[in-house]
Amino acid sequence: MGVLEGKVAIVTGASRGIGAHIARRFAQAGAAVAVAARTTEAGMSPFAGTIGETARQIRDAGGTAVAIPADLSRPQDREHLVAEAAAQLGPADILVSNAAVTYFGLIGDFTPRQYQLMFEVQVAAPFHLAQLVIPGMRRQGRGWILNISSGAARHPAIPPSAQRRPGGTVYGMCKAALERFSTGLAAELYADNIAVNALSPNLVVPTPGTIFHHLTTAGDPDAEPPAVMAEAALMLCSAEPRTLTGRVAYSQDLLAELRAAEPPAS
Repeated sequence: MGVLEGKVAIVTGASRGIGAHIARRFAQAGAAVAVAARTTEAGMSPFAGTIGETARQIRDAGGTAVAIPADLSRPQDREHLVAEAAAQLGPADILVSNAAVTYFGLIGDFTPRQYQLMFEVQVAAPFHLAQLVIPGMRRQGRGWILNISSGAARHPAIPPSAQRRPGGTVYGMCKAALERFSTGLAAELYADNIAVNALSPNLVVPTPGTIFHHLTTAGDPDAEPPAVMAEAALMLCSAEPRTLTGRVAYSQDLLAELRAAEPPAS
């Protein structure tokens, strides 16, 4: 039996990239996974991958998954996602908010629509989804909420490094807000035995989005494989909730820490 056997997980932004890897890893560990994103058919996005493909990969490997379309900028879609996941799989034990809509541009060039959409998907949606799953987690006596963040949340050096790509300020604002939300919610839910954490990669992860934005390249030897994020996410969403909560964790650092704390094999 896997460490998530009997658990129900909702993973957003799971048609490709980090979200798809997390969904597949959780299913491998025994969870029934609700795979959520906007992309339901090939050609809907400039990037490869659909929620149906991710769900099918999980089922082909012997796991349980359902694909639930959701535009997370729409409150009604968030409500439908949580309700439909519960109807098909049961109440959520785990929520992973990974979905993102990202524009890179200088502040003077940003449009109100771009700004609003980024905050709606990357800040308001995780906030609202958490509100929707918390009552069920409280009834069950435990739960795990994980928000996927980024090193962009850190403040830039001044004067800025010549290597730092300009245009990431709004993205960093979203992730900084998400991290503060995560630690604050962790404090609120500690007594309810519900863990809340934020997780970032140590290095840029090559995904269709990061490659498109020229943040890395396919096969970059200095990039972080998405499987590393998936393994760190599994650790955060399988530990006893009160023992691992309120963290702004970095994937490789977290895995090294937890593996170092494991008792030696007898």
